[in-house]
Amino acid sequence: MSELSVRDFYDELAHDYHLMFRDWDASMAYQAEVLGELVRQSLGAGPHTVLDCSCGIGTQAIGLALAGHQVVGSDLSPVAAARAAAEAAARGSRLPAAAADMRQLPFREKSFDVVLCADNSLPHLLSGQDLRAALLGMRRVLRDDGLLMITVRAYDEARRTRRTATPPQVSETCDGQVITFQLWHWHEDGERYDLEHFQLIPAENTWHVRVRRSTYWALTTSQLTEFVAEAGFTNITWHSPASSGYYQPVLTAQRVPSAQ
Repeated sequence: MSELSVRDFYDELAHDYHLMFRDWDASMAYQAEVLGELVRQSLGAGPHTVLDCSCGIGTQAIGLALAGHQVVGSDLSPVAAARAAAEAAARGSRLPAAAADMRQLPFREKSFDVVLCADNSLPHLLSGQDLRAALLGMRRVLRDDGLLMITVRAYDEARRTRRTATPPQVSETCDGQVITFQLWHWHEDGERYDLEHFQLIPAENTWHVRVRRSTYWALTTSQLTEFVAEAGFTNITWHSPASSGYYQPVLTAQRVPSAQ
């Protein structure tokens, strides 16, 4: 992963990220309900201490905080992290948020009940070395038997079909419809791809076209399962959108207790 390029991608997107949602606050509530239920099934009702280590502008973190959990956010993008904290405050909640690389989490060992890495953030890590560093760091800050939650795209099918684009998403704003879509350019290895993220934003009888670029590793379920197990997690379970109600596949796993 090129830290600078990924950070730039999200620094630039932070102002417009909410425009991808038809109703951002409704999405916060829906995602918190689904993810909160997965937490409850593993750890009980709570409230729980949660680290959202790819919090972005706060979609999952704010929803979980409003649901009563004690949430801390971190993100590679300082612009996104700052907006997450501000958006939480605007909704009467508190979300401490900091700029931090998920490969070098600046938190104490065993300080969280849950570590969340959502919105297909982990596949920005393009090598096994970086992926291991991130997962080991997530394990380090989890308490014994603490819960790891990762949400990613359904890459098994995407790898088979070599998809080249996503369907346009249309959301309503006070100024009109915002159109968002992606183009995918696959690398020769068949596993990684360069993404072009397009937003068409209405402005006085014309469109502002915003294009951001980044690179992803299209990790299959078996690949990610293997990395998570190698990092010291057990009870690894995949929850499909059909079973969980979430918009992406969700991997849950628990930290193996440290040897006494």
